[in-house]
Amino acid sequence: MSYTYDYPHPAVTADIVIFSIRDEELHVLLIQRKLNPFKGAWALPGGFIQMDEDLETGAARELAEETGLTGIHLEQLGAFGRPDRDPRERVITIAFLALVPSDKLVLSAATDASDAQWHNLSDLPKLAFDHENILNAGRERLANMVSSDIAQSARVVFKFLPGKFTLAQAQSVFEIIKGEALDKRNFRKWIMANWALTDLEEKTQGGRHRPAALYSLT
Repeated sequence: MSYTYDYPHPAVTADIVIFSIRDEELHVLLIQRKLNPFKGAWALPGGFIQMDEDLETGAARELAEETGLTGIHLEQLGAFGRPDRDPRERVITIAFLALVPSDKLVLSAATDASDAQWHNLSDLPKLAFDHENILNAGRERLANMVSSDIAQSARVVFKFLPGKFTLAQAQSVFEIIKGEALDKRNFRKWIMANWALTDLEEKTQGGRHRPAALYSLT
């Protein structure tokens, strides 16, 4: 396929914001850049979209090449196109979002990434390009996923809970994702109204607290 243009055209990249809960705190996956620009700086995984691939395919390919992760559901987050966001050329990026359990994922940096690591959102390094803005947008979208406007993609939140869980355990996970404390009574009304939970008619055993009812996601 050949192309002839009378005017310059911007390049297109994909960047991926991947969140996970580790040690009961929210983390984001970052790669350390091996090449210029921003050599040695931390950034979101991503790269240039090839001429013969769609956006999500390109995002998945870049994620696999830079971190070794495959088979992750990506949700489009938005477009970022400030003219000076990339010193190499005019670049518009399409950002994607994912929320994944990280305990079974093995990271493996490759291509133009010298390292790939989970970083606590409360202790982030300075990020390359405009990735801080993209990360903030991802954080806002993530909080909205578990708001009153339920997105189907929020179902992944339950992967951070055991098969049988208490409402207190569920509230803890949702608070981590949302980034704020939730009223106990309102949360229980909300989760029961928005999600198909089955009361297993079982209770927790042992521990210092009173036995609590166990539920599962239908």
